[in-house]
Amino acid sequence: NESWRLVTPMALHAGLIHYFLNMLALWFIGSAVEQSHGFIPALILFIIPAIGGTVLSAIFLPEYISVGASGGIFGLIGACLADIVMNWSLLFSDFVNQGANKKRHIMVLVFLFLDIVVNALLGLTPFVDNFTHLGGMVFGFLCGLSTMERIASDFFGVEERRCWSITKNIIARFFGIIISIVSIMAATIVLLEGDGVTSPCHTCNTLSCVPFPPWSEKDDKWWYCDDCGDVTADAKIDPTTGAFNQLDLKCPDGQRATFDLDVPQTDKAWLEGHLPKFCRQHCEKTHSN
Repeated sequence: NESWRLVTPMALHAGLIHYFLNMLALWFIGSAVEQSHGFIPALILFIIPAIGGTVLSAIFLPEYISVGASGGIFGLIGACLADIVMNWSLLFSDFVNQGANKKRHIMVLVFLFLDIVVNALLGLTPFVDNFTHLGGMVFGFLCGLSTMERIASDFFGVEERRCWSITKNIIARFFGIIISIVSIMAATIVLLEGDGVTSPCHTCNTLSCVPFPPWSEKDDKWWYCDDCGDVTADAKIDPTTGAFNQLDLKCPDGQRATFDLDVPQTDKAWLEGHLPKFCRQHCEKTHSN
């Protein structure tokens, strides 16, 4: 009964830096799309991917709360890709473009590709939601096929069979609409049938977070992508020494792991700080779902 949570995240941010970076990206990409295709198409290409990305995030990362306009911004990027795909033959035609124009189009394509790759890599770090980003881009691409206007090649004197041109436009538009509607409906059904706690794909979280660097030892990573940071434990005291010599650890999946400490400890704060490390050493599953 809280369906409004699928809409509000696109207007919320995790801080001023997050807000200003997103607004800067929205200013450049959103204004370009709006100037080229109009206000209503730009609004559709922002809102629907933002909601679609939020739904995917809620399905695959149910234990996290995601906020930000990034899903909608990536939706606009996906729409730009759809625009390039639909007008590829004109954008990179030697007949239509001469010299610098074609090179400029290639540079825009390269910049767009690098932007997607960099943001996807950033999405593999903790606290950055790749499901919202990439999900929004996919929905934006599909919506873009139905919303973006395809430039008529006849306008530039490029001959194309009219029957084939009309058929191709109809297929592209209906394909985008049908796939977008079916995908959002399917994702919403999966979300509603879930328990809000567990993910239907336990290994899919690697698309949004990867421990780094991969060549480091298990206990010497820069960051981790598990739930060991929230574990608790009961400590047993040796009556003869007064030191903690055994831990009964509650793993993220609810199972218990009991083990003796290699070196008995008297510092409770030290034990609490090392609970994540003990979790990764002794728990079979390090994720809550």
